[in-house]
Amino acid sequence: MGRSPRLFVPGFAHHIVQRGHNHNAVFVEESDYSIYLDNLIEWKAHYDVGIYAYCLMTNHVHLILVPRTQGDSISRLMRRLSARQGRRVNRLEERIGTIWSGRFKSSVIDTDSYLLACLRYVELNPVRAGMVDQPEDYRWSSYAQRVGHCDSILIDNDPVTDSLGNTPAARRRAYARYVRENVPESETNLIRKSVTRNQLTGSDRFVDEIERRTGIRVENRGRGRPRK
Repeated sequence: MGRSPRLFVPGFAHHIVQRGHNHNAVFVEESDYSIYLDNLIEWKAHYDVGIYAYCLMTNHVHLILVPRTQGDSISRLMRRLSARQGRRVNRLEERIGTIWSGRFKSSVIDTDSYLLACLRYVELNPVRAGMVDQPEDYRWSSYAQRVGHCDSILIDNDPVTDSLGNTPAARRRAYARYVRENVPESETNLIRKSVTRNQLTGSDRFVDEIERRTGIRVENRGRGRPRK
């Protein structure tokens, strides 16, 4: 069976997931996490890719990235990150071979209907995994930066959280309330399924728009709509 094709569209957010080989850990010590983020800061500028959210789990990574120009900037960025992290882990563990499980997964996100839900999905990963009780307690995600608990040196402004209030403080409070809401299981399943299958996270109307923009027929559609 062939691999599901990935689609990259400039100006749109993409939910990226990359997992460790055989579910093995790719982050063990604190320095593993911090060095990955340092590399992310370096290469996002080099490839002109925006970052809306991130969450580094023990054996996988979630990113929401926005390519600002036409081309394969996300793929090139991920190759740099993967290679550097792989060399570091192999050197420390005195081993060879890949630390990642094949290619990363990618899902283009419908900004109007899904981006806010995807930000929440990414930043609630440690809570769903039982690692922390509150998302602000997890050091290696963008949540604390988004709600103003620490300086935002990595994530960029996004169009959906910017619309949640008239001031930065109001926007932070509104997003924190949104994250504390009960998340429908159907929403979680839709986002997970879309990125796992390299499908678009959006409505039929969004899929039609992407097909018009790219001239590519999108056969697999991760359809549905999160509860507002």
